[in-house]
Amino acid sequence: MTASLQTFNFELVSPERKLISEPAKMVVVPGEEGDFGVLPGHSALVASIRPGVIEVYAADQGQPKRIFITGGFADVTATSCTVLAEEAVNVNELSKADLEKAISNLTEDMGMAADEAEKVRIQRKLAVAQAKLAAVTA
Repeated sequence: MTASLQTFNFELVSPERKLISEPAKMVVVPGEEGDFGVLPGHSALVASIRPGVIEVYAADQGQPKRIFITGGFADVTATSCTVLAEEAVNVNELSKADLEKAISNLTEDMGMAADEAEKVRIQRKLAVAQAKLAAVTA
């Protein structure tokens, strides 16, 4: 089998910049309906992504790159997978202590929220912080 059939092009793009553009053997994406794996030759699809960790298995690496994203969309074809992420950060850069403090502060803020719109905004931030903590402790 040729190298081109064993890999596909993976790109991770955030509003700020293109974070990754490289060949991959497999990518695991946290879809809204559950995690899904992408391999070369995958059927075409567009999927919403929930906050979670993308695992990128590069052609030349044993351990996957683990990147936390806050949500976005994945565009998959037989030869490529492009993830458009709202925010992306390497899991290794996240601090358990900082996330626990943020969760505590957001929980306090929820109790003091003035209206429903503020509660919804805080709840979204809280869900992202909890997902980041789960990524760090996994």
